[in-house]
Amino acid sequence: QVQLVESGGGLVQAGGSLRLSCAAAGRTFSSYAHGWYRQAPGKEREFVAAISGCAGTTYYADSVKGRFTVSRDNAKNTVYLQMKRLHPAVAAVYYCAAAKSIATIRRFGSWGQGTQVTVSS
Repeated sequence: QVQLVESGGGLVQAGGSLRLSCAAAGRTFSSYAHGWYRQAPGKEREFVAAISGCAGTTYYADSVKGRFTVSRDNAKNTVYLQMKRLHPAVAAVYYCAAAKSIATIRRFGSWGQGTQVTVSS
C-alpha cells in the first residue's frame, strides 16, 4: 500500500499559478505510476494528468494540456502538478493516486486525502 499526502492547494486569483505536491511513502516510488484527479462539487472525479513509473511518460486531459505539467522527483519521493493560467472552472479537490500502472490507478490505486484548489474571478 502506498501512502500519499497532497499539499499546495489554496486560493489563487484567476490567471495565477499553483504547484501541488504529492509525497509518497511505503513502496518503491520510482516504479509506480502516479496520477492527478480532481472532483468539483456535484461532479464525478475526473482525470487530470498522470506520469508513468520508470520512463516518466506523461499524459494529460485535453482540458489542461499546455497549462498543467506533471513531474516527479524520485530523490524526494514526490510528484508535482504545476498549474498555470488558472480559471474558476478548475476549482476542485485535487487528488493524487498511485498504482503499478496508469491503467490501474482509478480502480486499484492508493489515494491521498486531497487538497482544495479555489480560483477567484
